[in-house]
Order: sequence, then C-alpha cells, then structure tokens
Amino acid sequence: MRRFARLYLDLDGSTATGAKLHALQAYLADTARTAPADAAWAVYFLCGGKPRQVVPTALLRATACAQAGLPGWLFEACYQAVGDLAETIAHILPPPTRHSESGLAEWVEQRLLPLRGLPPAEQQARLATAWDELDSTGRFLLVKLIGGGWRVGVSKLLVQRALAEFAGLDAQLMAQRLVGWTDARATPSAAGFTALLAPADAAAPAPGQPYPFFLAHPLPVDPCAADESAAALGDAAGWLIEWKYDGMRAQLLKRAGQVWIWSRGEELVTDRFPEVAGLAAALPDGTVLDGELLVWHPGEPAPAPFQRLQQRITRRTLSRTLLAATPVSFIAYDLLEAAGQDLRGQPQHVRRSALEALFARHQGAGTDLDAPPDGPSLRLSPRLQADDWAGYAALRARSRERGVEGLMLKQRESRYGSGRSRADGLWWKWKVEPYTVDAVLIYAQAGHGRRAGVYTDYTFAVWNRPPADAAEAQAVAEAIARREPPPPRNSGALQLLPVAKAYSGLSDAEFKAVDRVIRATTLEHFGPVRSLRPTLLFEIGFEAIAPSPRHRSGVALRFPRMLRIREDKPLHEADCLPGLQALTQARRQEPPPTPSPDENDQGP
Repeated sequence: MRRFARLYLDLDGSTATGAKLHALQAYLADTARTAPADAAWAVYFLCGGKPRQVVPTALLRATACAQAGLPGWLFEACYQAVGDLAETIAHILPPPTRHSESGLAEWVEQRLLPLRGLPPAEQQARLATAWDELDSTGRFLLVKLIGGGWRVGVSKLLVQRALAEFAGLDAQLMAQRLVGWTDARATPSAAGFTALLAPADAAAPAPGQPYPFFLAHPLPVDPCAADESAAALGDAAGWLIEWKYDGMRAQLLKRAGQVWIWSRGEELVTDRFPEVAGLAAALPDGTVLDGELLVWHPGEPAPAPFQRLQQRITRRTLSRTLLAATPVSFIAYDLLEAAGQDLRGQPQHVRRSALEALFARHQGAGTDLDAPPDGPSLRLSPRLQADDWAGYAALRARSRERGVEGLMLKQRESRYGSGRSRADGLWWKWKVEPYTVDAVLIYAQAGHGRRAGVYTDYTFAVWNRPPADAAEAQAVAEAIARREPPPPRNSGALQLLPVAKAYSGLSDAEFKAVDRVIRATTLEHFGPVRSLRPTLLFEIGFEAIAPSPRHRSGVALRFPRMLRIREDKPLHEADCLPGLQALTQARRQEPPPTPSPDENDQGP
C-alpha cells in the first residue's frame, strides 16, 4: 500500500505527462517482478476499475467520528469545508499507532473486499484497525477504494503507454490486452499481470478477448460553411456516413463456438442480452462486429429511447415480461475480424464491403435496411447517400424523427484505431443541436475536489404553466422567500417544478459569480444543499427527454448541462412544463413494463 500511495502522490502532484509517465514506469520497475499482484491491482485502479462499495457511507462517517472523538455536526462542517469524504476522514483521524508493510493486493483481497456483508459492528472494528495502521495518504486511498469512488489524474491511454514501454511491446497490442481488465467479474492477479507483459509472440489471447474500441470525436466545424475550417473535411465523397444511434456501444464476438458481448465500458454483458447472443450463434467462427445495442419494437420505424435499454442494463434478473417488453437488436457498423483474421488495419471502405458481404451471406442480400424489425435481430447499419454536405445536412435534420442523434462521418481510408487516437484516421460524430430550456435555479450544492467550497451543483425548475404576467411570477418568488409550502400539484396555482440537475458548462469565473448570488439568496440549508430565492435563469441543453414518474415534474432530461446564464431574461419568461411535455410526444414513448407479482425484477 505504501508504494501505491507514493505513486498516487506522484501522479496527483504533477500535470506534466512526462512526469506522470516516469512515475508509472518507476512503480512498474519496483513492483513488476517483486510484487506482480500489487502491480495488477494498481493497473486495475489506474485504468478505471472500481470495486463495489463494501461499507455504507454512513458507517464510514460514524466510525471516523468515533475514532476522532467528533460530534456529527462538526464532521459535517469539516466535510463541507474540505469537499471530499476520504480527505475529510484522513484529516480528522488521530495519528496511527501501528505500521503496516502489507502490499496493495493484500489490502484489497484480504482486508477490503471481505468487509462486504459483515455485521456493522465487525465492519466498524476492522475499519478502526485498518486506519490505525496507515498514514494520511493511505487512509485517503483506503476510503476511496472502500467507497468505490477512486479517481486519479491519469488517463488509461497513459497507463497503456507506460506498460507498453516498460515491457517493450507495441502500444496497440498492450491496449488490446488491457480490454476487459477492469470488468467487474475479473479479479486482477499476478499471473494475469505477467501475461500482460509477456512477449508479443506469447500465447494467443483468450477467445472471448475483444478489441479496444475506436472512439469518435465531436465534429468541430459545420461542413456546409464556406470557410477554410470546413474545407479541411474535403469532399463528402471521401467519407462513409451513417446514422449515429443512441444505444449501448458493444462488440459482438463469435469464436470457438461461443458468443461474447462486451460493452464500450469493457464489461462482459452477454447475459444481459440473451436474444442477441442467440442470434449471433449463427455467425461464422472468427467474427467480431462493432455496433450498437438498441431496444427496437417490431413494426416501429425508429428504435426506442435509450431509457428503455437502461431497464435491461440495471436489472439483476431478466423476467419474461421485461424481455418481451424490451426486445433488443444489434446494429452492426464495422467488421473487426472475419474468419479469425484481424481486419482493423484495413481501410474503412474495405471493412465496410466485407461487412456488407457477411450480412448478404447470412441475412439475405435483399434485406431492407430501413424496414422495421419483426423482433430481435442482427441488422446492418445503413450507409447514407447524398450528393454533397448540404444533402447530408438535410438528412441530419431528420435525425430525431428517426430516433438517432445525428450522423457518423468515417474517413474512407481510416483504419480502426484504439481509443480517441487520431493516428489511424478519423471518425467524427455530427450530432444534432441539443434541445434547450430556460430554467430557474432553485437549489445549489458545493462541488468536490478543486471545486470544494464553491457552489457548482445546481437544480433547475420550470413553471407548471405560463405565468399570467411578471407580477404573478414575482408573487411566487416572494412566497418561496417566505418559506410558504407549495400549493398542491393539481391545484392549477402557479409554481416551479424541478426538472434537472446540472454541474457542467460554466467557466470557473462564471461559477464564482453564481456562487456569490447563491450565498446572497440562500433561504434554507438542508445538509449540504441550499434552497434559493428564485432569481437566476439558465439555458440548459439536453440530448433527450422522457416521461418519468420518479420526478415531480413527470419528465427526465438526458445529459443536462448549462449552456449560458440568461441574465437577459426575467423570471416570468422561464419555460413551462407543457412545452417539455410536448417534446416527449415528438417520438412515441412506451410506458415501462409492469412485472407480474411473481416476476418482480430486483435492481442491483
């Protein structure tokens, strides 16, 4: 643990890529041969692995208060000042009386993971013992790992580079070996780490090993603009263009007579989509497809919103009712492997031709790619055709009616790269402009980390109906300031209804300016949250909207973020709920399935 703590300090204390790379390689040199199990867990955490939370946050707080002899209110005040739970606990605990030489693997496998499921009294006793053996940095890291909130300022790409250079391997090979390393079902081990560093001509990867995903960049220019930036894209004929679906990115593998489905988050999700796995069993061995998982109802011209797919992702068990109500199809848009041959080094148009040939052989050459499915299916993503960028812009304008997010632009000659690297070519995502709503700031909470002490996490509301005039809106604001309870939802009285939370989109200077307004207009404190007198309007952007019985407003926004502060707009000109509800009717929104009593699905 001490070596991992030193590595954390080295990585956290520098913003220079060279310094971080040096720290990673120094750690590998120190542990790769003497403590490979420690190195395996370090790579797991540095690449984004997060074990499930093993101790409730409330118990962490209570144990820390008991050890430090602090009342709960004082701990909460410290937490609000520091902005990070692990850092707060590390600061308030008394100095350790013992010293531990145990490595990271021993701490995780023998002391951290066994905490899950123990009686609270036993968890508290073991926590107290552990904290008494660690210094401040060790305690900070242990709480982060216990809570599943580990994060450090290093990218997975840099970890791949450090490992590749240390082992003398090609970075692409290392990236492929690391895929699935952080899957929740995998356990890092000394043997696995040794295999990670093995020579390039070592044993072939396991049949279920996917490839690293190639990721697209947001298109920074308007292809139709008459300027030099747009001209850099060149002629539209140099690109393969498809719809950008709003589903779960996945790789579908058929090797050695078995099927595996991997998410872009490098989780094995085969058991989440049994109908897709069953269809993929008919593919020839040695096939790897890149594509999108979507809920697509029979006869519907467009896939269902992403919220329907989430029901499949978040359930522990899949009932017959849920499977019937959320039929999933796989939309293939790239062929990474055919007959066991890696095609990633081939140009995009060559891979596309091979993909079309595969579907012609196994799905039928006459398949209508735009026809609604008649059930779960493997489908080929249709190529779009237009004469020029203006023609593609016209197709993009129809994205929402087709249930997609915009267009994908893929260079004809690009190879299939790894991550967001541009070394192998480019994929651009040309998304439609976001929906927007002008909403009122009503609650605020302080941020964490470098934003600790500044109110950056906001809750926004809209009017339940259009105000009659500015005076009616002002009367509501004054009633809120007097702390009057809101009127009943169905009373018809004017009121503000929360619709979204957002914490991104503003500059540091803007956050500081809003923070001053928040402190000046605070009405009440609810723990870390402040309720505010409604004075500020913001333009909120979001990707999609869906009905939501869990929200008081009845709607939920997807990916809300702040676009700008609307200092030009008075309170009564904030948007109204009926306008948002109208957006939910722009596409058909099916109600979530209601399981029968004997098929009640349990959440995670």
